[in-house]
Amino acid sequence: MKPTPFKPLVHGIFDAATWTVTYVVYQREGGACAIIDSVLDYDPKSGRTSHSSADKVIEFVQAHNLQVTWILETHAHADHLTAAPYLKQKLGGQIGIGAHITTVQEVFDQVFHLEPGFKTDGSQFDVLLKPGQSLALDEGEGEGHIIDVPGHTPACVAYQFGDAVFVGDTLFMPDVGTARCDFPGGDAKTLYASVQKLLSLPDDTRLFMCHDYPPTDRPVAFESSVAAQRAHNIHVHQGISEAQFVAMRTQRDATLEMPVLILPAVQVNIRAGELPPAEANGTRYLKIPLNTL
Repeated sequence: MKPTPFKPLVHGIFDAATWTVTYVVYQREGGACAIIDSVLDYDPKSGRTSHSSADKVIEFVQAHNLQVTWILETHAHADHLTAAPYLKQKLGGQIGIGAHITTVQEVFDQVFHLEPGFKTDGSQFDVLLKPGQSLALDEGEGEGHIIDVPGHTPACVAYQFGDAVFVGDTLFMPDVGTARCDFPGGDAKTLYASVQKLLSLPDDTRLFMCHDYPPTDRPVAFESSVAAQRAHNIHVHQGISEAQFVAMRTQRDATLEMPVLILPAVQVNIRAGELPPAEANGTRYLKIPLNTL
């Protein structure tokens, strides 16, 4: 008989400006924790950054006397900037992302024509994580692992701690569906296989979404289950074939606008959240490629 997976404590902090949920996952008060998919506040009108969303994470971690082991990214997000470096400075921990981030860096290095010193080897991150790799919150406790879930991007991973899986953008709440696949390196067929991997987990596995975009006036929600997704996900419920999914996803993606923050977000997120280097006048700049995406 397989041992019952531990049930970590999960605290979600919703950022209304980007519809993003940052998670703190831990086993006990005073123990170790991981922070997943943090948010750096960014005003696209002024180009100013701030830390109100990340400060809520810091407040929670400190209130519960937690020690940060990991600051994790499910992928290089296109809809918000990560606050990973700020959180590391304030709380410690290692910044980790899926090892295929190097593929994303190579693509967007060309899109943005980044500075000659920009490296596409993932070295901006503390740790590049591979599928199946173990991921302990603390030595001897709270062991998790990495699940490879490409399709939305080539570098998407999910993080499993006990019965809780943090799926990034691979899945949304059942009434919202699944992630788009039209970003560079995305692929609907690959996403379908990744979703099936997640839906092969036990029915009562808790699934935590990175975003919620409520299609009605329902309250924001970001926790689901494998059983609920299999039964009710509007894009990939049980009985939807790969061909049906690919046709739906391809048709739907052709109608979607680019995310508001994709250009600033990707430039920052492929650097593990660091801003571009300052130019000769001491100012940092983000690039806007015209007629490219």
